Amino acid sequence: MFGQSLQICLCVYAMKRKAMDGQVADNFIKFGVSFPSGQCETVAVSQFGSVAELKKTAQQALGRRFLRLAAPDGRLFDPQDSLQRSGLQDGDSLTAVAQQPKVAATWSAFALWCVGADRVVTWGNPPCGGDSSSIQHYLRNVQQVCGKGNVFAAILADGNVVTWGVRLSGGDSSRVQHQLRNVQRICCTYSAFAAILADGRVVTWGDPGYGGDSSKVQHQLRNVQRICSSGNAFAAILADGTVVTWGSPDHGGDSSRVKHQLNNVQQIYGTRGAFAAILADGSVVTWGYPDHGGDSSRVQHRLRNVQQICGTHSAFAAILADESVVTWGSPDHGGDSSRVQHLLKNVEQICGGGNAFAAILANGNVVTWGNPDFGGDSSRVQHQLRNVERISCTYEAFAAILADGNVVTWGVPLSGGDSSRVQHQLRNVHQICGTYRAFAAILADGTVVTWGNPDRGGDSSKVQYQLDYI
Repeated sequence: MFGQSLQICLCVYAMKRKAMDGQVADNFIKFGVSFPSGQCETVAVSQFGSVAELKKTAQQALGRRFLRLAAPDGRLFDPQDSLQRSGLQDGDSLTAVAQQPKVAATWSAFALWCVGADRVVTWGNPPCGGDSSSIQHYLRNVQQVCGKGNVFAAILADGNVVTWGVRLSGGDSSRVQHQLRNVQRICCTYSAFAAILADGRVVTWGDPGYGGDSSKVQHQLRNVQRICSSGNAFAAILADGTVVTWGSPDHGGDSSRVKHQLNNVQQIYGTRGAFAAILADGSVVTWGYPDHGGDSSRVQHRLRNVQQICGTHSAFAAILADESVVTWGSPDHGGDSSRVQHLLKNVEQICGGGNAFAAILANGNVVTWGNPDFGGDSSRVQHQLRNVERISCTYEAFAAILADGNVVTWGVPLSGGDSSRVQHQLRNVHQICGTYRAFAAILADGTVVTWGNPDRGGDSSKVQYQLDYI
């Protein structure tokens, strides 16, 4: 009798289980998701789910992050929509559009986004930009994110601006929010921001001592084409090639000494306390704190046919048309390249950290100089620095991306100079960005790898899951 009852109970349980499985299956719908290249996967999600959940499932199936899903007619689906609201039907075929993630950094935090996305993922020191939770709902159709010091600013597709981070350093833009319309570009010092509007005017906010107050020159800020910053001041290039400066006078905010020379200016570069401008004829004009590169008189006769300039904290390095290099400013920060001058031939790119420079030669080799403890001495890894394509830096370390997608690091270990903990993950690296003491690398499949000081963005473990929803 007991055995018969047990058999009946098991039979009833099996029938109920089969019915429940059928109901579960009925609640799921399938989609075909493919790349334009032809790779295709079939995925199943709950019909009561969202486009974001479908996107995450598709990303896992295709093995790549940062995808947008498109209908056959090219219409992009909003990740915030439910599947029912999106109009998607069981069996629909979708196209996966790969987005190129971008990353920006302040001194202590990272921000990662994709153009057109409604979300920015941030990590690192929370008060210094690492926590964007309070403004996340304002981030719609993000186009650009700019970061420096302790603040981020995002430009949206409608030209509005969203800021977060230390309030007094520009994280609070409420005073000028009504003016921030049709913003095209943003530039920042250590504690202030300057936005160029579509009509060529400029709006500034943040610490007045760092350029947050442009009232004294506001009448001159018309037809502004580009803005460059030092640590404490701004320099704007107008349509007629002249320059307007403001902020800390000693750090480049006062250009009156060289005003008569600042004509036909093509580009401006900054260190912590000085500016260097390249004119149309390839000559250079400098101003600001002398020991930070504001005095180039020692090398002025060599600054001819200058193509580009790079800065550290307190020194400049210029690449000439013949691909040689001229340096000036603080010797301890890279202003003296005499030790390696014979090696600086056929230079294609230069990266400046806080205290040292790293130059990539035409053959893919690297030459470094400046403070040896902060990346100016790369002898420990010199044999690995072959076929280098790009170099990024923190304040105290460098990271080089090789042609095969591998990465070589050097400098202060705790500031990103030691990547041994994540070296096995650093494969097929596409881009690297640095805070003051940490790096973030984005791989070809959208994986994000971080290392360096955990409090400065070197630990992204708490936000890894959020990256699936950008």
